[in-house]
Amino acid sequence: MNNNVCVIGAGSCGITSLRALSQKNIPVDCFEMGSDIGGNWRYNNDNGRSSAYNSLHIDTSKIRMQYSDLPMPDAYPEFPHHSQVLEYFEQYVDHFDLRRYITFRTRVEQITPAEQGGYNVKIQNVDSGEGEERHYRAVLICNGHHWNPNMPDFPGQFDGECVHSHYYREPEPYRGQRVLVVGIGNSGADISSEISRVAAKTFLSMRRRPRIIPRFIMGHPLDQWTTPFSSRLPLSLQKLAYRFLLKMTVGDQRRYGFPDPDHPVLTEHPTVSSDLLNIVAHGGLTTKPNVQRLAGRKVVFTDGSEEEIDTIILATGYKITFPFLDEAYFSVSENDVGLYRKVISPDHPDLFFIGLIQPLGAIMPLAEQQAKWVAELLTGDGALPDRPTMVREIQKEKEEIERRYVRSPRHTIQVDYFPYLRLIERERAASQQRRS
Repeated sequence: MNNNVCVIGAGSCGITSLRALSQKNIPVDCFEMGSDIGGNWRYNNDNGRSSAYNSLHIDTSKIRMQYSDLPMPDAYPEFPHHSQVLEYFEQYVDHFDLRRYITFRTRVEQITPAEQGGYNVKIQNVDSGEGEERHYRAVLICNGHHWNPNMPDFPGQFDGECVHSHYYREPEPYRGQRVLVVGIGNSGADISSEISRVAAKTFLSMRRRPRIIPRFIMGHPLDQWTTPFSSRLPLSLQKLAYRFLLKMTVGDQRRYGFPDPDHPVLTEHPTVSSDLLNIVAHGGLTTKPNVQRLAGRKVVFTDGSEEEIDTIILATGYKITFPFLDEAYFSVSENDVGLYRKVISPDHPDLFFIGLIQPLGAIMPLAEQQAKWVAELLTGDGALPDRPTMVREIQKEKEEIERRYVRSPRHTIQVDYFPYLRLIERERAASQQRRS
């Protein structure tokens, strides 16, 4: 029986998984479809999975994004450009000598449970088409969740161009056009703000009316207002504090010409933008409600208004997808993955999902702790609770999310940065205790 472990993907979660496994001297093979590391942060990645646009900067501060054992360079700005983030990942991989574990230009085609335990993994060389099957004792899935575009099905037919934001790179192709951006997440806010500077007219359509939060609040990065201490306060007090900070920094969104939020603060993944409200206030961008139907070159909205549109850009999020897993073995419905601590399926305990979370903060340090926990499980230094306990905890976390957040597929994997970090730390301690 092969004692090696398989890691799928050499993005930010894959490389920290390699670091954790190699520290425990666990034999590991990593397969990456692209020619190099970086995943979503490699602009125009030849694995076809990157959604990075040319102007993209991270929306979490660098100290919240960096791994624990290698800080980001001091010379980096507070919110680095995607090229700097990639450069940091390359430094991380080279510093810890992780490339030797990675086979590039290799796609994982299928993962199936093996009779002798573990998994059979079919791989294929992207260039030659040659394939083989290997056996692994465990698999860490690090393929990300921002690569399979969610395409809404609006009634009617649109005769212009319609593209998902996944494929957006630069605003210049839209110069002089009438552009509609659908979706008010971070990508929708960034792209509509950027396009508005070159387009003849830019519209931003949204199903819900979000609260727009700037990257800096009173001179401090947004995510640094949450600390290990403040994150322990009752949620009601955290909401009160954020309402005060936003009132002092932003004020009433309606003063900018932007709709008033239709949900309380901290009940939806935040839309972070320092530009959007000012652009709306200056008349560079017009907000619209949800799309009702398409009619040739016209788009009709739910308030009855209609606009002539040349291009629609759908910033409508992504579907969580694992094309190498048979749906009869592991399925995802409405982005609900049903994992213990967002990492482990109670029915498939040697199949691990790293970074399958949407934090209020950066994924990378959280994925690092997930990977360390998994490494301890694989070496026998830790143990999982029994299946009923895991199922009960999964249901409890699901109910907590439903009570707190606006109902949406994007919130099924939502976590808070520091509380989740503490949760994994406690789980690691409990895991070691079970083994002792």
